[in-house]
Amino acid sequence: MDAQVSYAFHSERKLHPEKFKNQLVNQSTYLKLGCTQGWFSASLLHSFSRNIAQLTRVKVMKSKGQWEDLNIPSSIRSIVCLNLPSFSGGLNPWGKPNGKKLRDRDFTPPYVDDGLIEVVGFRNAWHGLLLLAPSGHGTRLAQASRIRFEFCKGAADHTFMRIDGEPWKQPLPADDDTVVVEISYHNQVTMLATTSCRSRSIHDPASPINGHDDEEDNTDEEDESAEDWEERRKFGAADTFKFPDDFDISQLS
Repeated sequence: MDAQVSYAFHSERKLHPEKFKNQLVNQSTYLKLGCTQGWFSASLLHSFSRNIAQLTRVKVMKSKGQWEDLNIPSSIRSIVCLNLPSFSGGLNPWGKPNGKKLRDRDFTPPYVDDGLIEVVGFRNAWHGLLLLAPSGHGTRLAQASRIRFEFCKGAADHTFMRIDGEPWKQPLPADDDTVVVEISYHNQVTMLATTSCRSRSIHDPASPINGHDDEEDNTDEEDESAEDWEERRKFGAADTFKFPDDFDISQLS
């Protein structure tokens, strides 16, 4: 869903760059495209054959071993694959599963250096808006070291994909060929982060061993001071976009 909206936005901006010089206008255009493409009424305006389960065969490799078929609910229309707990301006689709869910489904917190990809599904645009809630999240599908999408002839002649904000229109097979898209661990770089950074290393002693209950997460959100919220509002949507307390903002001039 989000890849199709992004593709429409970028295509329109390439055709008419003079209309995209104002941030407010850009955001309004993006919202308009999201509404007109019918993702808020996906069950009525989008064919069932374009749902992920009908469009592609998805396989995951949870460790160094064999590929396994990923069972995807028939209502899922969009999949997000993450290697860090931040998406679309600081939202966290994986969320914070409570301890019971972690044990029952063999999930872990979303560490940035554990070599695992978090796979999250969404049913429609209303489902995506849940991310704006303090404990909102998508449908957690899997954590895997590798994930593979296999597209065969049948459901559609194209689909939409996006990597790190860059969308494209992906042609799908018109004959007996198969289009395969595989995501796997390649390398890592060292990043600087403050102690309040949302992303955690699996080797960090401060990283939580177990997940937090949803009720605890809500309490933490309520205790957040108005000053911290205002600071994030100025410098970005994500918790990580904050200047340290001892930072001199005059250094930026």
